[in-house]
Amino acid sequence: MLKIKLNIGIAQISCSKAVEENIKKIDAKIYELAKNGAQIICLQELYKSLYFCDVEDYANFDYAETIPGETTEKYSVIAKELNVVLVLSLFEKAAPGLYYNTTAVIDADGSYLGKYRKNHIPDDPGYYEKFYFAPGDTGYKVFKTKFATIGVLICWDQWYPEAARITALMGAEILFYPTAIGWHTNLDEETNKEQFNAWQTIQRSHSVANGVNVVSVNRTGVEGNSKFWGGSFITNQYGTVIFQAPHEGEVAHVQTLDLAKSDHYRKLWPFLRDRRIDTYEPIKKRFIGNNQE
Repeated sequence: MLKIKLNIGIAQISCSKAVEENIKKIDAKIYELAKNGAQIICLQELYKSLYFCDVEDYANFDYAETIPGETTEKYSVIAKELNVVLVLSLFEKAAPGLYYNTTAVIDADGSYLGKYRKNHIPDDPGYYEKFYFAPGDTGYKVFKTKFATIGVLICWDQWYPEAARITALMGAEILFYPTAIGWHTNLDEETNKEQFNAWQTIQRSHSVANGVNVVSVNRTGVEGNSKFWGGSFITNQYGTVIFQAPHEGEVAHVQTLDLAKSDHYRKLWPFLRDRRIDTYEPIKKRFIGNNQE
């Protein structure tokens, strides 16, 4: 079987109020990952700051920036220098009063390939994202990088198999999920464990259903009432976890993937062949209920 080997780098860090310190820390991780052979590097969600969505505060809009802009220009230089693809999670200001949770992708030659705006926006205690972000309007996106065609989704998108399916059908060979999720410090240990297992299980299922690798990059550390659970992980195309970071501690890890195995797994379990797309019209309804004839 033809082997297409690719080295994926992930950076899991804790963040503080000092934005410049967070940036220095993540930059050091990028250089470390590149030195260790990474070809595509994915950073966690909103890596430049604390996860500010735990409160509704107008001052936090000052974190926003234009995309493309100064950050993408800076990382275009770094990507070209290191010959790496960078997946950057940023707070985007699209227009006065209009903001998105956005991921920008920089190719290994330094070119800006575009952005994906987070489609699914949560509004839960400690995760007041609807206060800050409009729902994404880019549609689902894939990016044809030097090394692979990748799909990028963001955090809350993880829970929706439709998002993973559509992105995989568009040709994504790997699904990347920059993430910021953790335990509420007031929750009991059993609930915390169940929530982490659910989070990992749903993403492993995206690998199984679509025959692609999943790369999920989370933050770690305590911020406000949340203890971000780290646990960044990578699956193979059958949903097996081939790497998982610890819950605590910062990580710069390089994992070798064999993209050709997608063809192997899809032959064994040909889910794409057997999809009954003619039966899926009801999925577009908010709720179907008992309206059956």
